[in-house]
Amino acid sequence: MNHVLVDVGPLSADDVVSVARHGAPVEISAAAQQEIGQSRKVVEALADDVTPHYGVSTGFGALATRHIPTELRAQLQRSLVRSHAAGSGPEVEREVIRALMLLRLSTLATGRTGVRPETAQAYASLLNAGITPVVREYGSLGCSGDLAPLAHCALAVMGEGEVRDATGELRPAAVALAAAGITPVVLQEKEGLALINGTDGMLGQLILALHDLRTLLATADIGAAMSVEGQLGTDAVFAADLQALRPHPGQADSAANLRAVLADSAIVASHRGPECTRVQDAYSLRCSPQVHGAARDTAAHAALVASRELASAVDNPVVTPDGRVASNGNFHGAPVAAVLDFLAISVADVASVAERRTDRFLDVARNHGLNAFLADDPGVDSGHMIAQYTQAAIVSELKRLAAPASVDSIPSSAMQEDHVSMGWSAARKLRKGVDGLTRVIAVELLTAARALDLRAPLTPSPATAAVVAGLRRDVPGPGTDRYLAPEIEAAVRYVASGEALRAAEAVTGPLH
Repeated sequence: MNHVLVDVGPLSADDVVSVARHGAPVEISAAAQQEIGQSRKVVEALADDVTPHYGVSTGFGALATRHIPTELRAQLQRSLVRSHAAGSGPEVEREVIRALMLLRLSTLATGRTGVRPETAQAYASLLNAGITPVVREYGSLGCSGDLAPLAHCALAVMGEGEVRDATGELRPAAVALAAAGITPVVLQEKEGLALINGTDGMLGQLILALHDLRTLLATADIGAAMSVEGQLGTDAVFAADLQALRPHPGQADSAANLRAVLADSAIVASHRGPECTRVQDAYSLRCSPQVHGAARDTAAHAALVASRELASAVDNPVVTPDGRVASNGNFHGAPVAAVLDFLAISVADVASVAERRTDRFLDVARNHGLNAFLADDPGVDSGHMIAQYTQAAIVSELKRLAAPASVDSIPSSAMQEDHVSMGWSAARKLRKGVDGLTRVIAVELLTAARALDLRAPLTPSPATAAVVAGLRRDVPGPGTDRYLAPEIEAAVRYVASGEALRAAEAVTGPLH
């Protein structure tokens, strides 16, 4: 696996995914090491200054008015990290913590934080050794950065607290670092503050969510196409000239996907002639490009925000290029929190329309000649009745998760930090939302595939046939009722892995 080079400039989103999810090793560039060393000299020059400098010779937050004597400054940095490592609740996922650590390292590499080169290297060493600090679910308000999550990581770099080693075993940090040959860092002036003052947790989760949503939104188009086909809908409404009358780029891309996936469908062709009396399909079928397209445009905006954040050096205070140490408010998570919430709304909307398409398959008044609930023997068999219940339960949860966290500021630190972003909470909601959307799309594919099989001897499009064939490797076709939960989970894996998308693209070529 190729190394990810952490340079003075920004990482790419793909770099973050490679390190966080796939364990790619990291290396700090020579230019970054030089920049880190130069900014450290600035901090060291201020250490003996009689004028107080925030984070160097003062307390923190509401305690920033106290001047800290030289002999207590190492204790100041240790105490900061220990006290801020106050998270609670379940452990956060390994990939999220790795993304957070890599992004903090990227900010250190800009040379704007004033840490020592060995402190930055410690982060690279932990990532390369597969050592993951234990970070807890609750503790970040998303202002002054993701303080508690970042503090748990800084604590591990100090050789304190708990970590999981490369095998996943829970171990004391000191033991795991020693086994990996990593020397714990003894923090000096400003370093503790530099390690915890960032938006890295919320940004890492945004990048991971956007990566997954690229696959999911294209797969949602495939599911919509299968539902249009299986419910004897029309593809005429997806024509490029009609879509161009409302020139949203996401809508155009979604409609193009639908046209490509439905191409050469014998099922669609069977009712395309003048004898067909169906003028308009239900909104959940006809308006799929509009709903899916809005989500795509939301994701595009969120990706723009993420790219700007990747190019940022978030710390307070910062060492400016002209050698000043200046306080600022760049740690506030509002830009990231807003798009995390925006994406959660789109995730809920795409899931909602997918559930409505699925439900139409199960109702004899709307499914155009298929058995009730797609059951083999309705009454004896229940078919996919409860699979739709599962979808509905998830969609209901996604609607609750769509309520924005970023409007729910709560004051802290004796009113010094009196407006916070709640961006970490928005990120955690979105992460659950992406999982829920994956499951809703999976149930639509599972149900649509069953319906397409039941349309025999009419044949589906080559693309949807390929998607059905891929699913059938793990899920049998129509028949009497079976234990359904494992089949749903197989469909979830099929969607989440990108295999369903790849099956369609093997026929259509790359989808948008």
